[in-house]
Amino acid sequence: MYLLKTEPTVYSFDDFVCEGETVWDGVTNPLAVKHLRGMKKGEQVLIYHTGAEKRTVGVATVVSVDASDAKAPVVRLKAGAAVKRLRTLEEIKASALFKDSPLVKMGRLSVVPLTSAQWKWLAG
Repeated sequence: MYLLKTEPTVYSFDDFVCEGETVWDGVTNPLAVKHLRGMKKGEQVLIYHTGAEKRTVGVATVVSVDASDAKAPVVRLKAGAAVKRLRTLEEIKASALFKDSPLVKMGRLSVVPLTSAQWKWLAG
């Protein structure tokens, strides 16, 4: 389970829903790339808006992962529904579930692994 960050003024969850499917690209941080390579077909991910919003916005499903290029894995995602409750970064930071999470400790990491408990709380 992962959380993927996107700047809504560049590519929003609404854009994603309109397209239906997308390739998640533009990720260059080695740790984030490692997380992309670790994704599995059928796995759900959360989409998070950065910038002025700083909140979870929706769910997507991994359609395929081509990790043949270790530096640029190709992850195809299918858009899902909006989350029932938008969780802000402020709420996330206040939750004990995230005290050791890269989501709050490594703010610039664009692909963040989630525990089952974190997923359940965020996807609610």
